[in-house]
Amino acid sequence: MANSTVVVLGSTGSIGTQGLDIIARHPERFTVTGLAAGGAHVDLLAQQAARFHVPQVAVFDETAVPALREALEQAGASNTQVQGGAQAVTALAGSGAHVVLNGITGSIGLEPSIAALHAGSQLALANKESVVAGGHLLFGAQTRGGQINPVDSEHSAIWQSLRSGTHQEVSKLIVTASGGPFRGWERGRMADITPEQALNHPTWSMGPVVTINSSTLMNKGLEVIEASRLFDIPPERIEVTVHPQSIVHSMVEFVDGAVIAQASPPDMRLPIALGLSAPDRMTDVAAACDWTTAATWTFEPLDDMAFPAVSLARACLAASEKHTAVLNAANEQAVQAFLDHRLPYLGIVDTVKAVLDDMDAAMRGAPLFADVEEMGQVELEARRRADDLINKQV
Repeated sequence: MANSTVVVLGSTGSIGTQGLDIIARHPERFTVTGLAAGGAHVDLLAQQAARFHVPQVAVFDETAVPALREALEQAGASNTQVQGGAQAVTALAGSGAHVVLNGITGSIGLEPSIAALHAGSQLALANKESVVAGGHLLFGAQTRGGQINPVDSEHSAIWQSLRSGTHQEVSKLIVTASGGPFRGWERGRMADITPEQALNHPTWSMGPVVTINSSTLMNKGLEVIEASRLFDIPPERIEVTVHPQSIVHSMVEFVDGAVIAQASPPDMRLPIALGLSAPDRMTDVAAACDWTTAATWTFEPLDDMAFPAVSLARACLAASEKHTAVLNAANEQAVQAFLDHRLPYLGIVDTVKAVLDDMDAAMRGAPLFADVEEMGQVELEARRRADDLINKQV
């Protein structure tokens, strides 16, 4: 198998570190040509650069560059080139690697995604905000078909299951949700939930923002939006089912009644690996299910009353791309405020809905963004309004 060059964006985060773990197991297959991260963990980034002999790294936070250079020196990677700022990260993404793994959290990952596609790279996409906030801008940047490899476990499962039939044969997509740490709770019981409780996910180990989103099920709402846009399936043909064991990662139902599911223990290395190597599969990636041990898989309907985020996301998807961008931006502000103990748990989705209500009329005229700059302006306004609402509650 030919060696592929890889750029890893968000290399110090959960997706990035697991991606590099996979690459380390297959040194004959991959060469890492660039790493990018936020800049909060310069020691880890330097160690990664040294281990994989990476020629260039970039950090969003320009003020972290001096500390990164010092860390690279100490790690024995003083020849590694260092750049700082969002433009540097985008330039690295567009450097022409065979594969770009985008594990950045937040809509700040959109421009690097676009740059990777423009450069002709295969985009292993774990940055769902690229699709949620600027879907048509992302898809319009593709230089050829089939350039995006979904890395979110749910979308990778759908992507794999879709190999079983044509687009015309698809009846519906079924996105599974673990239900998070508060599965089965009534909404009234959630008023005093703390960040520590919400960060205690029962089956997955993820970054703090994604973990909080999983607890509110906003993550599932964003995934419905992403699935609809990635696979060109209308939202009314996408269902969400709660599957606490997190073994079935999503399913596709076909017109003849057949349902094809992708099942494996909850380990993100599997979808990451396929994102890097598709259409081929690699060995030594993750453990399979143990069929010699008794197990029970259960599926439950989603409780929209306790977890209204999915319905809110569906409404935004039906309204416009601008609505989904506002949904994501306002949610990011609200989640951070909750993590900072400045907003109660139930205030997260309530704040997002209030921002959407405030901005709804202004977004109805032109549903699509003209460019990334306009998207950024709308997001900035959504964040400002969310902050105003949050500050009134403090």
